[in-house]
Amino acid sequence: MSEMGNRLRKLREGIGVSQAKLATAADVGQATINRYETGNATPSVRMLMWYADYFDVSIDYLCCRTDRPEGKLYEFRPKTFDENKEMRQFVDMCFDPKSPMNERLKETLIQMLGEAKK
Repeated sequence: MSEMGNRLRKLREGIGVSQAKLATAADVGQATINRYETGNATPSVRMLMWYADYFDVSIDYLCCRTDRPEGKLYEFRPKTFDENKEMRQFVDMCFDPKSPMNERLKETLIQMLGEAKK
């Protein structure tokens, strides 16, 4: 049995639904659900989206990319300003140079973005 098939079976059994009832809900044949669970067939992307919605899990979880049902969570980590001149230019454009708080606000934003990288 494939790892994905095993996971699909455990999700179904975890809520106490038969293959036949799941097949009816998914609008496919019971044999199709059986093939997915035994690893003899791979669900289409449309079917994976259906499973993810039905069981309220991520597709990453269904595809065994993570053991966390909520999925793989990514953190955005911007490049430092030394590495990314375009980011520095963007920050400079965001503030009014005539404002007395201009430099302080820019430095605070730069510091916050730098800490997000850590």
